[in-house]
Amino acid sequence: MNRAVIIGAGPAGLTAALELLRSGKQYEVIILEESGEIGGISRTVQYRGKRMDIGGHRFFSKDERVMNWWREMMPLQGALPKDDKILGRESRIVPGGPDPEKTDRVMLLRNRVSRIYYKKHFFDYPVSLKWDTLKNMGFLTTLRAGFSYFGSMLHKREETSLENFYVNRFGKVLYSMFFEGYTEKLWGRHPSEISADWGSQRVKGLSVKAVLKDMLSKMRPGGKKEKEVETSLIEEFYYPKFGPGQLWETAAAEVKRLGGQIWMHCSVQKIHSEGDRITAVTYLREGKEERLEGDVFLSSMPVKDLVAGMEQVPAAQAEIAEGLPYRDFVTVGLLVDRLNLKNETKIKTLGNIVPDCWIYVQDVGVKLGRIQIFNNWSPYMLPDPERQVWIGLEYFCHEGDEYWKMDQQKWVEFASEELVKMGVLESAALVEDAHMERVKKAYPAYFDTYDRMPELISWLSGFNNLYCIGRNGQHRYNNMDHSMATSFEAVKNILEGRKDKSNIWNVNTEKSYHEEKDQQ
Repeated sequence: MNRAVIIGAGPAGLTAALELLRSGKQYEVIILEESGEIGGISRTVQYRGKRMDIGGHRFFSKDERVMNWWREMMPLQGALPKDDKILGRESRIVPGGPDPEKTDRVMLLRNRVSRIYYKKHFFDYPVSLKWDTLKNMGFLTTLRAGFSYFGSMLHKREETSLENFYVNRFGKVLYSMFFEGYTEKLWGRHPSEISADWGSQRVKGLSVKAVLKDMLSKMRPGGKKEKEVETSLIEEFYYPKFGPGQLWETAAAEVKRLGGQIWMHCSVQKIHSEGDRITAVTYLREGKEERLEGDVFLSSMPVKDLVAGMEQVPAAQAEIAEGLPYRDFVTVGLLVDRLNLKNETKIKTLGNIVPDCWIYVQDVGVKLGRIQIFNNWSPYMLPDPERQVWIGLEYFCHEGDEYWKMDQQKWVEFASEELVKMGVLESAALVEDAHMERVKKAYPAYFDTYDRMPELISWLSGFNNLYCIGRNGQHRYNNMDHSMATSFEAVKNILEGRKDKSNIWNVNTEKSYHEEKDQQ
């Protein structure tokens, strides 16, 4: 029996394991997971009866393989009638859909609201051209933005940077208001230093033109079909009742039921090879090094660490891998009595809180990058969603810097003060409970040696039985569905004996389907 060694128990690793186990081929499947948790960045952290989603994860994909896979893992709540947008516990369920009050294993249909908070005003994200947007911008700023956009249409910049990518689609004024500050917070680099590839992957065809087209199409009889909508403009998505980790824990249980093994707290340190084949890995468990041999190896560990652990790496490839940058972040969960934000939308919510899943913080006067409102992802993420609000505050940093090293108490004080400064909280005294999580290598970054990735990919592809999958495995800002798709392709190659790995690396490179900057 052939042995498949899979590094990492996140979405890519678990998907690959299940696809191999279900293939009907005789494979012994072993997953090595460095941490003690399932799901990678898609895990759900549990704390005192509350749940935190690390990063925020929308379950929506135009890839039917992914949607079918999710449906199989966890039944979907039926679609709500278009005139019924109450998405709390009192949601009306269409016949045939599971009732979340009666079952735990269900994906809820959620209302997708993400907005920008800029100078104490809300703006739709993606940016819309509604009256509220124009009113909040003011007459003069609206005029400037309009002339700036038309100027960008007439004089296109060469897209040598992310800054030029955004300016070409929104104009200089809207770029400065809604993209520049947040992007620099996220990456720690100005957009002029970041490759335009990131925009191509995460923003796709989103632009002022796309927004206008979307608005006009919805005015037509019958509106716009879901398949035609830009991924960045979708209005509904699915979400596991108890957070994304629930789905991946379900997947892990299925791996074990089918005979697969998941070894926790096993950190891969070395990758051994002979010629063009990987032969074994050495992993660290409880301070002791152990060796595991295999026939095929699928790696979702950071490609930087993968190459660092390999033998006889050429100098050029070692240099590329060593120079690949990442961005880390800290999430601070705060349980508060209320937010100092009025729900001025037509969307009904439990407790009548603002309906946002995410709030992007563009103001450069605070370090806070984004706010998650867990109540709106699922009312089951906290014990009393009608009386309390459970939020996650995302701060981008580098592992080892002053922010990364701050302890939880300092983070709670710092985050609370920023919310008061922004007008989101009336007082820091409203914080009833808190929890902090650090996340390493959350975002593969598109600068430094990133532009030399093709050289590294070519070399890694020379190992016939090594398959790089997932976000960090490919150093690509993949969402869950993209990460899963890399595993589908890798397993297909293994089963068919295909040596060319271009199909695996090409997932999420076509500009016909990408997400906006959701930082999943």
